[in-house]
Amino acid sequence: MTETGVRVSGGHCRHGEIAILDEGSPEAERQIIDEEHLRRMTLRDARLEREILQIFVRQTLAMLERIAGGEPLVAAAAAHTLTGSARGIGAWRLARAAERVEGASAEGGEPDLGEALAELKAAMLEASAAIAARLGAPARELPRGC
Repeated sequence: MTETGVRVSGGHCRHGEIAILDEGSPEAERQIIDEEHLRRMTLRDARLEREILQIFVRQTLAMLERIAGGEPLVAAAAAHTLTGSARGIGAWRLARAAERVEGASAEGGEPDLGEALAELKAAMLEASAAIAARLGAPARELPRGC
């Protein structure tokens, strides 16, 4: 950790009693949603957290539709948006999967894109289930064609 308390990439540190996890740290990777990251991003406000997660689920479904049905550049742009959103809530696996789709879409690699999409769908279903459990709501299904 630096003197300013900024987390070190690829690891974790302690700032006071709060563990600060980073994308790529073993502790964060075991979680579907990095709980501490989400709490920090929502200023530990439960109502804000709930609202952000609800928006995230809606946005993710819209981005998946664009990815599945779009031209490569549209799919790459939607995947890029999804990457940022997933990182915002600490869904690191989903962020990596979306990043992989973005790269495969931009490069036009069909076999790589198919594998990347399968990984993205799995990560999205996993994140959706975790969010639904957290919100006490049923998980939403992926749109047809995804």
